[in-house]
Parts: sequence; structure tokens; C-alpha cells
Amino acid sequence: MNNDIMFMLEAIQLAKKGWYSTHPNPRVGCVLVKEQQVIARGWHQLAGQGHAEVNALKAAGENARGATAYVTLEPCSHFGKTPPCSDALINAGVAEVVVAMQDPNPLVAGQGIERLRKAGIPTRVGVLEQEAKALNRGFIKRMQSQASFIRCKMGVSLDGRTAMASGESQWITSPEARRDVQRLRAESSAILSGIGTVLADDPSLNVRDEQYLVKNIQPARVILDSQLRMSAQAKMLGLSGQTYIFTDQNKVIGSKALALKEQGAELIGLVLAGKRLDLTEVTKQLVRMQFNEVLLETGPTLSGAMLKAGLIDELVIYMAPKLMGDAGRGLFHIPDLDKMRDVFDLDIEDIRSIGPDIRMTLKVKH
Repeated sequence: MNNDIMFMLEAIQLAKKGWYSTHPNPRVGCVLVKEQQVIARGWHQLAGQGHAEVNALKAAGENARGATAYVTLEPCSHFGKTPPCSDALINAGVAEVVVAMQDPNPLVAGQGIERLRKAGIPTRVGVLEQEAKALNRGFIKRMQSQASFIRCKMGVSLDGRTAMASGESQWITSPEARRDVQRLRAESSAILSGIGTVLADDPSLNVRDEQYLVKNIQPARVILDSQLRMSAQAKMLGLSGQTYIFTDQNKVIGSKALALKEQGAELIGLVLAGKRLDLTEVTKQLVRMQFNEVLLETGPTLSGAMLKAGLIDELVIYMAPKLMGDAGRGLFHIPDLDKMRDVFDLDIEDIRSIGPDIRMTLKVKH
């Protein structure tokens, strides 16, 4: 194996250690190498704390001088909550830097690489670039497209039903599938749902599997509730993690709003499109809140509207070996699909067994 690839693979594995804890920052790993031996390792662990390069340099101490740094993302060149990592590498006296991919953040976007080269440090870019991009799909999309990466999770029967005709839906999928959903929640910046789902199920929308919790970091909960029907006694309001309620801008004051705020909810007022929230404006607000990856957990109406609006990037479907009958509720409510030319095309990214169920991961073609 090429040595560059071998060392960058280790940096990528280090970056994955921050999978559940770095947002809104990217996941980044770094290894320092001398005489073909790794002398120090570092990764970004928590937003606001040291970046991968700084942590690796700290571990190496004076031994960093003359080393080659392998970094999964271009070292930053600006002052944020921490000083520029490109300066830290220069001051440490590294001999060479190998970067997997350029930073999509406009505040960096090649400037860190340029700063290293101007300091006389040879810097190579593009080693395992695609693998590095896979670490930060949400961050990359937010920086390049001003949109969060939105993944829609749903549990269905073999005949494509998400609930019985009566509305009963617990539980379609297995305990193994539900544990897997804990992982999806933990790697998301926010969980998005509609008020219909909240009123019907009173869900927690939190991470309960401790293996995915770092420093008890919970994803934010975002509830779309144009008419502010949310109950101040909703289960999620008594849990750790922030709950945001997107509602009509005219409803963010008053006794109902005050009761929700007293329970810890934060209300975000938006202009309605008719009687509903404008989903495009909703997604813009998610970006303003710096959410990289958003997990959509909701019913067929909101999920269908989001899909029709072209706002969903990926579907994660857990299919249980059950038949619920043709009177059951469907997967997506998308009216007016009459012709084959109107169908939504998907790319199958992955299919695997999760307990007795099948998990399908599909990319939405836009």
C-alpha cells in the first residue's frame, strides 16, 4: 500500500472518533509522521476545542519539527474559536503537509494551503479525497449549497405501510432497527418532525443509547407547528437537549408561547405560506442555525411535501417482514403523481439486514 494512503487512512479513522460530537464543525483527523512512523495523532473532539492538527502537535511536542502532517481537511487559515491551524503547523516546523481535501468553507477555501506553501512547506492535496468527503457530507453541503444534508428515516411494512388504518404504528420494526435509529439520531445535528407526529405519538426524539452519547450531547429537536398546537406537557420538553418550535411569526407571543418557553422551548417565528410553513424557508433557517445533518422523523404528509420540494437528500427505510393491508397508511403522501415521468428516482446506496428487518439507504436523484 502507498504510504500516503496508509497514513491518510489512519487520519480518516481518527476523524471518525468525532462522528457524534463535532457539529457544527467538520470531523477531522491528523497524524504526524517521521521516518515512516507515526509519532502523534489527533482529532477534533468537540466544537470549541482544539482542532485535529493542534491536538496532534500538542501530543508530539518538539518532536513535530521535521515531521509530515497528514490531515483529512485543509488546515484552517482564520481565527474562529481557536487560532489558525495552518499557523500552528508552520510554527511547529513541520516539513511537509498532505491534505485529503480542500476546505469548502469560504473563510478557508484554499487559503490555508496557500499560507503553508508561502511559508515554504510543500503541501500536497487530494489523497483519499472521496473518503474524506464522506466524513462531512452535511458540512460540505452547508458550505457549498447553503443547505443542510437532510436524511429521512421511516419504518415500513413489506407492503409499504407506516401505520394501520387506525393510526396504530408501534412497533412496525424490530428492537434492532430501533437501536440503529439511535445511531442516526446521534450523528445528526437536529431531528426534524411535524406537529402531527408529536400530537399522535408524544415522541422523545432524543438519543437514549449511551454508546452514541459524547458529553451527553443531544441533537436539537425542531418541530414544525404553524398553529402552535404543541403541548407544554410534551415529553420532549422535559429532556436534555434544545427543542425549537418553528411557528407563525404572529404566535411567538401570548400565553401559549410563554407556557412553552417556560418549559424550555425556543420559538422561531416564520412567515407562513398560506396556512403552512414555507418549507424552503424552514431549510434556510436550519442553515442559519448551523445544522449540518438533519434527520427527518415524521409522517407521510410532511415527508411527502419535503420530498416533492426537493429537500431530501437520502432515505433510510427500515422494512419489516410484516403485511399491514392496503388500508394502512402509505410511506409518502404525494398527490398528483399520475404519469411514470413524474416518479421520484432513487439510487440504492446500501441494503443490509438489521435483525429481522432490512435497512435500505437510498440517494434521492434531484
